[in-house]
Amino acid sequence: MKKTLSVPTTPSVSSAKPVFPVVGIGASAGGLEAMEQFFGNMPSDSGLAFVVVQHLDPTHVGILPELLQRVTEMKVKPASDGLLVEANCIYVIPPNTTLSILNGHLHLLVPVESRGLRLPIDFFLKSLAEDCQQNSIGIILSGMGSDGSKGIKAIKEKNGIVLIQDPDSAKFDAMPLSAKKVVNADVVAPPNEMPGKLLELLSRFPALVKPQTVIDEQTKSHLDKVIILLREQSGHDFSEYKKNTIFRRIERRKGVHQIDNLTDYIRFLQENPAEVEILFKELLIGVTNFFRDPDVWEKLKTDILPQLIREAEGREVMRAWVTPCSTGEEAYSLAMLFKEVMEKSKINRRLSLQIFATDLDKDAIEKARTGLYSDAIAADVSSERLSRFFVREPSGYRIVSSIREMVVFAPHNITKDPPFTKLDMLTCRNMLIYMEPVLQKKLINLFNYSLIQNGILVLGT
Repeated sequence: MKKTLSVPTTPSVSSAKPVFPVVGIGASAGGLEAMEQFFGNMPSDSGLAFVVVQHLDPTHVGILPELLQRVTEMKVKPASDGLLVEANCIYVIPPNTTLSILNGHLHLLVPVESRGLRLPIDFFLKSLAEDCQQNSIGIILSGMGSDGSKGIKAIKEKNGIVLIQDPDSAKFDAMPLSAKKVVNADVVAPPNEMPGKLLELLSRFPALVKPQTVIDEQTKSHLDKVIILLREQSGHDFSEYKKNTIFRRIERRKGVHQIDNLTDYIRFLQENPAEVEILFKELLIGVTNFFRDPDVWEKLKTDILPQLIREAEGREVMRAWVTPCSTGEEAYSLAMLFKEVMEKSKINRRLSLQIFATDLDKDAIEKARTGLYSDAIAADVSSERLSRFFVREPSGYRIVSSIREMVVFAPHNITKDPPFTKLDMLTCRNMLIYMEPVLQKKLINLFNYSLIQNGILVLGT
Protein backbone atom coordinates (compact mmCIF):
# COMPACT_ATOMS: atom_id res chain seq x y z
CA MET A 1 0.00 0.00 0.00
CA LYS A 2 1.24 3.48 -0.88
CA LYS A 3 0.59 6.34 1.49
CA THR A 4 -0.37 9.91 0.61
CA LEU A 5 0.68 12.63 3.02
CA SER A 6 -2.30 14.78 4.02
CA VAL A 7 -2.02 17.81 6.30
CA PRO A 8 -5.20 19.26 7.87
CA THR A 9 -5.98 22.78 6.70
CA THR A 10 -8.12 25.53 8.17
CA PRO A 11 -11.25 26.32 6.12
CA SER A 12 -10.96 29.62 4.27
CA VAL A 13 -13.21 32.52 5.17
CA SER A 14 -15.65 33.31 2.38
CA SER A 15 -16.41 36.94 1.67
CA ALA A 16 -17.07 39.26 -1.24
CA LYS A 17 -13.86 40.40 -2.93
CA PRO A 18 -13.23 43.45 -5.11
CA VAL A 19 -14.45 43.00 -8.68
CA PHE A 20 -11.91 45.57 -9.88
CA PRO A 21 -8.15 45.06 -10.24
CA VAL A 22 -5.95 45.91 -7.26
CA VAL A 23 -2.46 47.21 -8.04
CA GLY A 24 0.40 46.47 -5.65
CA ILE A 25 3.37 48.81 -6.13
CA GLY A 26 6.76 47.95 -4.66
CA ALA A 27 9.53 50.54 -4.41
CA SER A 28 12.64 51.29 -2.40
CA ALA A 29 15.54 53.69 -3.00
CA GLY A 30 14.64 56.17 -5.74
CA GLY A 31 11.04 55.05 -5.61
CA LEU A 32 9.44 58.37 -4.64
CA GLU A 33 10.33 60.04 -7.92
CA ALA A 34 9.12 57.00 -9.86
CA MET A 35 5.81 56.93 -7.96
CA GLU A 36 5.27 60.65 -8.55
CA GLN A 37 5.75 60.09 -12.28
CA PHE A 38 3.43 57.08 -12.22
CA PHE A 39 0.55 58.65 -10.29
CA GLY A 40 1.00 61.99 -12.07
CA ASN A 41 0.05 60.20 -15.29
CA MET A 42 -2.63 57.86 -13.94
CA PRO A 43 -6.21 59.12 -14.45
CA SER A 44 -8.11 59.64 -11.20
CA ASP A 45 -11.04 57.56 -12.51
CA SER A 46 -9.19 54.47 -13.78
CA GLY A 47 -11.34 52.11 -11.70
CA LEU A 48 -8.25 50.58 -10.09
CA ALA A 49 -7.18 50.49 -6.45
CA PHE A 50 -3.50 51.05 -5.59
CA VAL A 51 -1.51 49.79 -2.61
CA VAL A 52 2.01 51.21 -2.19
CA VAL A 53 4.61 49.18 -0.28
CA GLN A 54 7.88 51.05 0.15
CA HIS A 55 10.91 50.18 2.26
CA LEU A 56 10.82 52.62 5.17
CA ASP A 57 12.98 53.22 8.21
CA PRO A 58 11.00 51.76 11.18
CA THR A 59 11.44 55.05 13.06
CA HIS A 60 10.50 57.18 10.04
CA VAL A 61 7.46 59.41 10.28
CA GLY A 62 5.19 58.44 7.38
CA ILE A 63 4.79 61.44 5.06
CA LEU A 64 4.49 59.51 1.80
CA PRO A 65 0.69 59.93 1.61
CA GLU A 66 1.10 63.72 1.73
CA LEU A 67 3.84 63.64 -0.90
CA LEU A 68 1.78 61.54 -3.32
CA GLN A 69 -1.37 63.59 -2.73
CA ARG A 70 0.40 66.54 -4.39
CA VAL A 71 0.47 64.76 -7.78
CA THR A 72 -2.94 63.04 -7.93
CA GLU A 73 -6.62 63.79 -7.40
CA MET A 74 -7.21 60.28 -6.04
CA LYS A 75 -7.59 59.93 -2.28
CA VAL A 76 -4.27 58.91 -0.72
CA LYS A 77 -4.45 57.44 2.78
CA PRO A 78 -2.28 55.32 5.09
CA ALA A 79 -3.27 51.65 5.14
CA SER A 80 -5.06 50.73 8.35
CA ASP A 81 -6.15 47.46 9.89
CA GLY A 82 -9.34 46.02 8.36
CA LEU A 83 -9.68 48.80 5.77
CA LEU A 84 -11.66 47.73 2.66
CA VAL A 85 -9.89 48.79 -0.54
CA GLU A 86 -11.92 50.93 -2.92
CA ALA A 87 -11.41 51.81 -6.57
CA ASN A 88 -9.69 55.12 -7.41
CA CYS A 89 -7.92 55.23 -4.04
CA ILE A 90 -4.25 54.89 -3.04
CA TYR A 91 -3.23 53.12 0.18
CA VAL A 92 0.28 53.49 1.59
CA ILE A 93 2.00 51.10 4.01
CA PRO A 94 2.82 52.75 7.36
CA PRO A 95 6.37 52.53 8.77
CA ASN A 96 7.36 49.48 10.81
CA THR A 97 4.50 47.27 9.57
CA THR A 98 3.95 44.31 7.29
CA LEU A 99 0.92 44.63 5.04
CA SER A 100 -1.41 41.90 3.76
CA ILE A 101 -4.83 41.66 2.10
CA LEU A 102 -7.67 39.21 2.72
CA ASN A 103 -11.10 39.37 1.07
CA GLY A 104 -10.31 42.90 -0.09
CA HIS A 105 -9.47 44.16 3.41
CA LEU A 106 -5.98 45.38 4.35
CA HIS A 107 -4.36 43.97 7.47
CA LEU A 108 -1.30 45.25 9.33
CA LEU A 109 1.08 42.89 11.07
CA VAL A 110 4.02 43.57 13.37
CA PRO A 111 7.24 42.63 11.51
CA VAL A 112 8.97 39.52 12.83
CA GLU A 113 12.66 40.34 12.62
CA SER A 114 13.75 36.88 13.80
CA ARG A 115 12.72 35.38 10.45
CA GLY A 116 15.67 37.12 8.81
CA LEU A 117 15.63 39.65 6.01
CA ARG A 118 12.37 41.64 5.84
CA LEU A 119 10.69 41.52 2.44
CA PRO A 120 7.48 43.56 2.80
CA ILE A 121 6.92 43.87 -0.96
CA ASP A 122 7.08 40.11 -1.53
CA PHE A 123 4.82 39.55 1.46
CA PHE A 124 2.11 41.88 0.20
CA LEU A 125 2.28 40.84 -3.47
CA LYS A 126 1.99 37.16 -2.54
CA SER A 127 -1.11 37.87 -0.47
CA LEU A 128 -2.49 40.04 -3.29
CA ALA A 129 -2.03 37.18 -5.77
CA GLU A 130 -3.89 34.78 -3.48
CA ASP A 131 -6.68 37.24 -2.69
CA CYS A 132 -7.35 38.85 -6.08
CA GLN A 133 -6.13 36.05 -8.39
CA GLN A 134 -6.42 37.26 -12.02
CA ASN A 135 -7.43 40.73 -10.77
CA SER A 136 -4.01 41.24 -9.16
CA ILE A 137 -1.48 43.62 -10.73
CA GLY A 138 2.12 43.93 -9.51
CA ILE A 139 4.46 46.82 -10.27
CA ILE A 140 8.16 46.96 -9.36
CA LEU A 141 9.84 50.37 -9.35
CA SER A 142 13.30 51.67 -8.46
CA GLY A 143 15.05 50.09 -5.48
CA MET A 144 17.98 48.15 -4.11
CA GLY A 145 17.94 44.39 -3.50
CA SER A 146 15.49 41.83 -4.88
CA ASP A 147 12.34 42.36 -2.80
CA GLY A 148 9.23 41.92 -4.95
CA SER A 149 10.65 39.32 -7.34
CA LYS A 150 8.87 36.39 -5.71
CA GLY A 151 5.71 38.40 -5.31
CA ILE A 152 5.37 39.19 -9.01
CA LYS A 153 6.05 35.54 -9.82
CA ALA A 154 3.09 34.61 -7.61
CA ILE A 155 0.95 37.18 -9.44
CA LYS A 156 1.99 35.71 -12.80
CA GLU A 157 0.98 32.25 -11.60
CA LYS A 158 -2.52 33.56 -10.86
CA ASN A 159 -2.70 35.11 -14.34
CA GLY A 160 -2.37 38.68 -13.08
CA ILE A 161 -0.42 41.46 -14.78
CA VAL A 162 3.19 42.45 -14.04
CA LEU A 163 4.84 45.78 -14.87
CA ILE A 164 8.51 46.56 -14.22
CA GLN A 165 10.21 49.92 -14.43
CA ASP A 166 12.72 50.07 -17.27
CA PRO A 167 16.03 49.65 -15.37
CA ASP A 168 17.60 52.38 -17.52
CA SER A 169 15.09 54.87 -16.09
CA ALA A 170 15.54 53.80 -12.45
CA LYS A 171 17.80 55.63 -10.01
CA PHE A 172 18.55 52.24 -8.47
CA ASP A 173 18.09 49.36 -10.90
CA ALA A 174 18.64 46.31 -8.66
CA MET A 175 14.96 45.61 -7.95
CA PRO A 176 13.81 46.03 -11.58
CA LEU A 177 16.71 43.91 -12.86
CA SER A 178 16.00 41.16 -10.33
CA ALA A 179 12.32 41.19 -11.26
CA LYS A 180 13.10 40.93 -14.98
CA LYS A 181 15.16 37.80 -14.36
CA VAL A 182 12.25 36.09 -12.63
CA VAL A 183 9.32 36.72 -15.02
CA ASN A 184 8.48 37.87 -18.51
CA ALA A 185 6.89 41.21 -17.60
CA ASP A 186 3.80 42.31 -19.49
CA VAL A 187 5.16 45.87 -19.57
CA VAL A 188 8.70 47.19 -19.10
CA ALA A 189 8.66 50.99 -19.32
CA PRO A 190 9.58 54.25 -17.56
CA PRO A 191 7.08 55.01 -14.77
CA ASN A 192 5.47 57.94 -16.61
CA GLU A 193 4.53 55.59 -19.49
CA MET A 194 3.23 52.75 -17.30
CA PRO A 195 -0.31 54.12 -16.69
CA GLY A 196 -1.15 54.40 -20.37
CA LYS A 197 0.31 50.99 -21.19
CA LEU A 198 -1.50 49.35 -18.25
CA LEU A 199 -4.90 50.83 -19.14
CA GLU A 200 -4.41 49.86 -22.79
CA LEU A 201 -3.58 46.31 -21.73
CA LEU A 202 -6.65 46.12 -19.49
CA SER A 203 -8.90 47.40 -22.26
CA ARG A 204 -7.67 44.61 -24.53
CA PHE A 205 -7.87 41.93 -21.88
CA PRO A 206 -11.27 42.06 -20.20
CA ALA A 207 -10.75 38.39 -19.30
CA LEU A 208 -8.53 39.63 -16.49
CA VAL A 209 -11.62 40.93 -14.74
CA LYS A 210 -14.16 38.38 -16.00
CA PRO A 211 -12.34 35.16 -16.87
CA GLN A 212 -14.04 33.06 -19.53
CA THR A 213 -15.36 29.83 -18.05
CA VAL A 214 -17.03 28.33 -21.12
CA ILE A 215 -14.95 27.84 -24.26
CA ASP A 216 -16.94 27.39 -27.47
CA GLU A 217 -15.98 25.00 -30.26
CA GLN A 218 -14.42 27.67 -32.48
CA THR A 219 -12.22 28.92 -29.64
CA LYS A 220 -11.27 25.34 -28.80
CA SER A 221 -10.22 24.82 -32.43
CA HIS A 222 -7.99 27.91 -32.23
CA LEU A 223 -6.51 26.68 -28.93
CA ASP A 224 -5.71 23.33 -30.54
CA LYS A 225 -3.74 25.15 -33.24
CA VAL A 226 -1.76 27.01 -30.60
CA ILE A 227 -1.10 23.70 -28.82
CA ILE A 228 0.17 22.24 -32.10
CA LEU A 229 2.61 25.14 -32.54
CA LEU A 230 3.80 24.73 -28.96
CA ARG A 231 4.31 21.00 -29.48
CA GLU A 232 6.25 21.53 -32.71
CA GLN A 233 8.70 23.95 -31.12
CA SER A 234 8.95 22.73 -27.51
CA GLY A 235 8.23 19.04 -27.99
CA HIS A 236 5.69 19.20 -25.16
CA ASP A 237 2.00 18.41 -25.58
CA PHE A 238 -0.41 20.70 -23.69
CA SER A 239 -3.55 19.07 -25.10
CA GLU A 240 -4.45 17.52 -21.73
CA TYR A 241 -3.90 20.70 -19.75
CA LYS A 242 -6.92 22.72 -18.61
CA LYS A 243 -8.14 24.83 -21.52
CA ASN A 244 -9.16 27.76 -19.34
CA THR A 245 -5.59 28.08 -18.07
CA ILE A 246 -4.15 28.02 -21.60
CA PHE A 247 -6.82 30.45 -22.82
CA ARG A 248 -6.06 33.01 -20.10
CA ARG A 249 -2.32 32.87 -20.78
CA ILE A 250 -2.97 33.41 -24.50
CA GLU A 251 -5.36 36.30 -23.81
CA ARG A 252 -2.67 38.11 -21.86
CA ARG A 253 -0.09 37.64 -24.60
CA LYS A 254 -2.63 38.96 -27.13
CA GLY A 255 -3.10 42.02 -24.96
CA VAL A 256 0.63 42.63 -24.66
CA HIS A 257 0.95 42.66 -28.46
CA GLN A 258 -2.36 44.50 -29.00
CA ILE A 259 -3.75 41.62 -31.05
CA ASP A 260 -7.53 41.47 -31.14
CA ASN A 261 -8.36 37.89 -32.16
CA LEU A 262 -6.99 34.38 -31.88
CA THR A 263 -6.58 33.94 -35.63
CA ASP A 264 -4.18 36.87 -35.80
CA TYR A 265 -2.31 35.63 -32.71
CA ILE A 266 -1.85 32.19 -34.28
CA ARG A 267 -0.35 33.86 -37.34
CA PHE A 268 1.87 35.93 -35.03
CA LEU A 269 3.09 32.73 -33.35
CA GLN A 270 3.87 31.16 -36.73
CA GLU A 271 5.95 34.18 -37.73
CA ASN A 272 7.70 34.66 -34.36
CA PRO A 273 9.29 31.58 -32.77
CA ALA A 274 10.44 33.77 -29.85
CA GLU A 275 6.77 34.36 -28.93
CA VAL A 276 6.16 30.60 -28.92
CA GLU A 277 9.01 30.25 -26.44
CA ILE A 278 7.58 33.03 -24.22
CA LEU A 279 4.13 31.44 -24.24
CA PHE A 280 5.71 28.08 -23.37
CA LYS A 281 7.46 29.72 -20.39
CA GLU A 282 4.21 31.39 -19.32
CA LEU A 283 2.50 27.99 -19.18
CA LEU A 284 5.33 26.59 -17.03
CA ILE A 285 5.37 29.30 -14.36
CA GLY A 286 6.19 27.57 -11.09
CA VAL A 287 6.04 29.41 -7.79
CA THR A 288 8.26 27.79 -5.20
CA ASN A 289 10.47 28.62 -2.26
CA PHE A 290 12.43 26.83 0.43
CA PHE A 291 10.25 24.91 2.92
CA ARG A 292 7.04 26.10 1.27
CA ASP A 293 3.97 25.32 3.41
CA PRO A 294 5.78 24.82 6.75
CA ASP A 295 3.18 22.36 8.09
CA VAL A 296 4.12 19.89 5.36
CA TRP A 297 7.81 20.06 6.21
CA GLU A 298 7.15 19.79 9.94
CA LYS A 299 5.14 16.59 9.40
CA LEU A 300 7.87 15.20 7.13
CA LYS A 301 10.48 15.97 9.77
CA THR A 302 8.67 14.66 12.83
CA ASP A 303 6.71 11.70 11.40
CA ILE A 304 7.31 10.69 7.80
CA LEU A 305 11.10 10.71 7.38
CA PRO A 306 11.79 8.99 10.73
CA GLN A 307 9.28 6.31 9.74
CA LEU A 308 10.88 5.82 6.31
CA ILE A 309 14.33 5.59 7.90
CA ARG A 310 13.12 2.90 10.32
CA GLU A 311 11.56 0.92 7.46
CA ALA A 312 14.80 1.22 5.44
CA GLU A 313 16.89 -0.53 8.12
CA GLY A 314 19.54 -2.67 6.47
CA ARG A 315 19.55 -0.58 3.29
CA GLU A 316 22.17 2.02 2.36
CA VAL A 317 20.21 4.27 0.00
CA MET A 318 16.71 5.77 -0.08
CA ARG A 319 15.35 7.31 -3.29
CA ALA A 320 13.08 10.35 -3.79
CA TRP A 321 11.71 12.12 -6.87
CA VAL A 322 10.74 15.81 -6.85
CA THR A 323 8.59 16.82 -9.81
CA PRO A 324 8.22 19.50 -11.05
CA CYS A 325 11.28 20.88 -9.28
CA SER A 326 11.33 24.37 -10.86
CA THR A 327 14.52 26.11 -9.67
CA GLY A 328 15.38 23.50 -7.06
CA GLU A 329 14.21 24.92 -3.74
CA GLU A 330 12.00 21.96 -2.82
CA ALA A 331 14.59 19.33 -3.71
CA TYR A 332 17.25 21.10 -1.64
CA SER A 333 14.76 21.55 1.23
CA LEU A 334 14.21 17.79 1.29
CA ALA A 335 17.97 17.16 1.29
CA MET A 336 18.50 19.55 4.22
CA LEU A 337 15.61 18.02 6.16
CA PHE A 338 16.98 14.51 5.65
CA LYS A 339 20.36 15.61 7.03
CA GLU A 340 18.68 17.06 10.11
CA VAL A 341 16.57 13.95 10.74
CA MET A 342 19.53 11.61 10.29
CA GLU A 343 21.48 13.51 12.93
CA LYS A 344 18.84 12.57 15.51
CA SER A 345 18.33 9.03 14.26
CA LYS A 346 19.81 6.26 16.38
CA ILE A 347 19.50 3.62 13.67
CA ASN A 348 20.81 3.15 10.15
CA ARG A 349 23.33 5.98 10.51
CA ARG A 350 24.97 5.08 7.16
CA LEU A 351 21.74 5.59 5.21
CA SER A 352 21.84 8.20 2.44
CA LEU A 353 19.12 9.84 0.32
CA GLN A 354 19.36 10.15 -3.45
CA ILE A 355 17.01 12.80 -4.88
CA PHE A 356 16.00 13.01 -8.52
CA ALA A 357 14.63 16.46 -9.38
CA THR A 358 13.05 17.06 -12.78
CA ASP A 359 11.22 19.76 -14.70
CA LEU A 360 10.22 20.62 -18.26
CA ASP A 361 11.94 24.01 -18.05
CA LYS A 362 15.59 23.54 -18.98
CA ASP A 363 16.49 27.07 -17.84
CA ALA A 364 15.03 26.35 -14.40
CA ILE A 365 17.06 23.14 -14.23
CA GLU A 366 20.27 25.02 -15.05
CA LYS A 367 19.57 27.54 -12.27
CA ALA A 368 18.82 24.73 -9.83
CA ARG A 369 22.13 23.04 -10.61
CA THR A 370 24.08 26.17 -9.65
CA GLY A 371 22.45 26.17 -6.23
CA LEU A 372 22.75 29.98 -6.06
CA TYR A 373 19.85 32.02 -4.66
CA SER A 374 19.22 35.67 -3.85
CA ASP A 375 19.30 37.21 -0.38
CA ALA A 376 15.49 36.97 -0.39
CA ILE A 377 15.65 33.33 0.76
CA ALA A 378 16.44 34.60 4.26
CA ALA A 379 12.68 35.10 4.63
CA ASP A 380 12.09 31.34 4.22
CA VAL A 381 15.29 29.77 5.57
CA SER A 382 16.21 30.03 9.25
CA SER A 383 19.50 31.63 10.23
CA GLU A 384 20.66 28.24 11.54
CA ARG A 385 20.04 26.59 8.17
CA LEU A 386 21.59 29.51 6.30
CA SER A 387 24.81 29.20 8.28
CA ARG A 388 24.94 25.42 8.00
CA PHE A 389 23.72 24.64 4.48
CA PHE A 390 24.68 27.77 2.51
CA VAL A 391 27.82 29.72 1.68
CA ARG A 392 27.51 33.51 1.48
CA GLU A 393 28.68 34.94 -1.85
CA PRO A 394 28.55 38.49 -3.27
CA SER A 395 25.50 37.63 -5.39
CA GLY A 396 23.58 35.66 -2.76
CA TYR A 397 23.60 32.30 -0.97
CA ARG A 398 24.94 29.08 -2.53
CA ILE A 399 23.96 25.60 -1.35
CA VAL A 400 26.95 23.74 0.15
CA SER A 401 28.39 20.95 -1.96
CA SER A 402 27.37 18.18 0.48
CA ILE A 403 23.69 19.07 -0.14
CA ARG A 404 24.07 19.67 -3.90
CA GLU A 405 25.64 16.23 -4.27
CA MET A 406 22.46 14.61 -2.92
CA VAL A 407 20.37 15.92 -5.83
CA VAL A 408 20.46 14.97 -9.51
CA PHE A 409 18.69 17.57 -11.69
CA ALA A 410 17.47 16.67 -15.17
CA PRO A 411 15.00 17.93 -17.79
CA HIS A 412 12.11 15.48 -17.95
CA ASN A 413 8.64 15.28 -19.47
CA ILE A 414 6.58 13.42 -16.94
CA THR A 415 3.75 12.73 -19.40
CA LYS A 416 5.92 10.78 -21.87
CA ASP A 417 9.44 10.11 -20.51
CA PRO A 418 10.09 6.93 -18.48
CA PRO A 419 9.50 7.51 -14.75
CA PHE A 420 11.94 6.95 -11.93
CA THR A 421 11.07 3.80 -9.99
CA LYS A 422 11.67 2.06 -6.65
CA LEU A 423 11.08 5.35 -4.87
CA ASP A 424 10.61 5.80 -1.13
CA MET A 425 9.09 9.24 -1.66
CA LEU A 426 7.62 11.23 -4.54
CA THR A 427 6.54 14.90 -4.31
CA CYS A 428 4.31 16.66 -6.83
CA ARG A 429 3.21 19.93 -5.24
CA ASN A 430 2.03 22.30 -7.95
CA MET A 431 1.27 20.59 -11.24
CA LEU A 432 -1.84 18.39 -11.20
CA ILE A 433 -4.14 21.38 -10.66
CA TYR A 434 -3.37 22.56 -14.21
CA MET A 435 -4.25 19.24 -15.84
CA GLU A 436 -7.48 17.68 -17.05
CA PRO A 437 -8.86 14.76 -14.95
CA VAL A 438 -7.80 12.12 -17.53
CA LEU A 439 -4.15 13.20 -17.30
CA GLN A 440 -4.38 13.55 -13.51
CA LYS A 441 -5.54 9.94 -13.23
CA LYS A 442 -2.79 8.76 -15.59
CA LEU A 443 -0.11 10.44 -13.48
CA ILE A 444 -1.51 9.19 -10.17
CA ASN A 445 -1.27 5.64 -11.58
CA LEU A 446 2.27 6.36 -12.73
CA PHE A 447 3.20 7.65 -9.27
CA ASN A 448 1.74 4.50 -7.70
CA TYR A 449 3.89 2.40 -10.04
CA SER A 450 7.00 4.44 -9.18
CA LEU A 451 6.72 4.04 -5.41
CA ILE A 452 7.82 1.02 -3.39
CA GLN A 453 5.50 -0.67 -0.91
CA ASN A 454 4.74 1.86 1.87
CA GLY A 455 6.23 4.66 -0.24
CA ILE A 456 5.06 8.22 0.44
CA LEU A 457 3.33 10.51 -2.08
CA VAL A 458 3.27 14.22 -1.18
CA LEU A 459 0.69 16.35 -3.01
CA GLY A 460 -0.18 20.05 -2.65
CA THR A 461 -0.32 21.49 0.85
